[in-house]
Amino acid sequence: MIAQSSFPPWAFVVLGVCAGLLSGGLGVGSGIVLVPALVLLAGFGQKSAQGMALAVMVPMALVGAGRYWRNPDIELSGAVIGLIVIGALAGTLLGTELAIRLPGPVLRKAFAVFLVAAAVRMFVASPGSKDAGAGGRAAEQKVLNVNDGGIDGGSERQ
Repeated sequence: MIAQSSFPPWAFVVLGVCAGLLSGGLGVGSGIVLVPALVLLAGFGQKSAQGMALAVMVPMALVGAGRYWRNPDIELSGAVIGLIVIGALAGTLLGTELAIRLPGPVLRKAFAVFLVAAAVRMFVASPGSKDAGAGGRAAEQKVLNVNDGGIDGGSERQ
């Protein structure tokens, strides 16, 4: 596959560094960087780019999550992560089946619409979490608190 691309091998490493920086620094999936770059710059088909982005995501996410997990200032809930993983695995099975069946141009347009919608939402949304930054106001919000003893939907966090 590398031989079929006019993209030089070192450029894939640079692309990986960029994807890793954005993924680790902003918590975005590598697909936001990798899919457009592999399609538009390296000349891969939409489905091939999506598959490669998913394959890259696993080791990158494990390294990034491990670094966050070791930081005592960052609160991660293993129970919440586990519940999301259960849903994500089911969603991935359904999503990949759908992607395999859809034509590449349709997937490419759907991907672009998703990116634009996410960008607009992030730009106009008011910060509401405690991680919003120094300029953001931390709003009180009800969160799902998953304890060792079960789920308590009535906990308040600031």
